[in-house]
Amino acid sequence: MTTVATVRLFSALAILAAASCSNHMDMGNHSIDARDISTTPLASAVTYDAVYVVNGGDHSVSVIDASTNAVTGAITLNNVLYPHHIYLSPDGTRLAIGVPGMDFSAGHHGSIAGMTGAVIVLAAQTGDLVAARTIMSMNHNAAFDPTGSEIWTCGMLSAGMAYILDATSLELSDSIAVGATPQEVTFTPGGRYAFVCNGGSNSVTVIDRSARSVVTTIDVGRNPVGAWPGDNGVMYVDNEESMTISAIDTTTLTVHHTYDLGFTPGMVATGPGDELWITNSDSGAVAINRATEDLSMGHIATGAGAHGIAFNADRSRAYVTNQLAASVSVIDVATKSVIATVSVGRKPNGIVWRRHSL
Repeated sequence: MTTVATVRLFSALAILAAASCSNHMDMGNHSIDARDISTTPLASAVTYDAVYVVNGGDHSVSVIDASTNAVTGAITLNNVLYPHHIYLSPDGTRLAIGVPGMDFSAGHHGSIAGMTGAVIVLAAQTGDLVAARTIMSMNHNAAFDPTGSEIWTCGMLSAGMAYILDATSLELSDSIAVGATPQEVTFTPGGRYAFVCNGGSNSVTVIDRSARSVVTTIDVGRNPVGAWPGDNGVMYVDNEESMTISAIDTTTLTVHHTYDLGFTPGMVATGPGDELWITNSDSGAVAINRATEDLSMGHIATGAGAHGIAFNADRSRAYVTNQLAASVSVIDVATKSVIATVSVGRKPNGIVWRRHSL
C-alpha cells in the first residue's frame, strides 16, 4: 500500500468552518497525515496499450488490455468517495483524477456546500500514488496542461474558481475567478486556452493559459458540464438541461452552431470524417451526428447510463463507459458495431486510452 505524507483530508466540520470564513481556497494550510489517501496498486505493471476506467461506485480504476479487451487489474483508491474523470499526462507516465465526492451518475446538478474534493495523481504503469491534494470544494476533473507541468481543476462554488497546481507537488500556483459552479476545465487543441464550463451561470469562461487571465465569457445552454476538444479546432460544450451541444470556434471564440439533441449528452468526441460522437445517457447509446450540421447519422446501442468516451490512437476503436450497467462497450469504428462488452466496477464514468510505447 502506498501513502503520501503530504496530504490530509479535512473533516466536514473543519471544511464548513473554513468555508464560512472565505469563498477562496487556502491550499497551503493542510495538516500532514499519511493515513488519509492511499492506493492499492496493480499486481503487475502495465506493459501494453491500455484503457483506464474510473469506477465511481467502488472508488477504483479498472485497467483493460486494449488488445484482448480483458480487465487485467484494478487500482483501489482508498479513503476517497466517487472519483470522476481521468486524464493522462502528455508524456503518458501519470494519471490525474478529480474526486468530487458525489455521485453524478444521474446527472450533473450543482454541488453541496461544505463538501470537499480532491486531486489524485497516479503512476500510470503501476497505480502507485504519486501525489494527492484536498480541494476545499467539489471538483469534477483534474486536467494536465499541454506541458505536463501543471494540473488545472475547479472549485464548484457560487463564486467559482479555477485552480492551477504544480503537477509534481500539487502546490497551488494560481487561482482565477470564473463563473458560478464551474464543473469541467479542459484545453483547446494546442493548449492556448483553458475552457471552464460554469453550470450555475450557463456560460464558458475562456482563459489564456500562458497569461493566466480571462479572455472572454461565452453564453451557452443550460447547465454546461464540459467543453470537449475536437480535431477540427472546435470545442463542443454539452449542456445537460438544454439537451444541446454548443460548438465554439476556438479562433473567434464564438458559438457558431448549436445541436438540438433531445437527450441528455454525456461527453463529445470527433470521430472519423465528419462525425461527432455524443454519448446518450438517457437511452444508453452513442449518437453520431454530422459535425458540420445538426443532422443525426444514427446511433450505436451500448449500455445504461452511457457517459465517457475515448478513442484509441488510430481511431479504429471507441470505448464507452456505461455507468448504470457497470461495463465498457468496445466499438469497431469502421462498422459502427459493439465488438465487446467488458465488465468493470460500479458506476464507471471517466475513461482514457494510453499507448504503452510512447
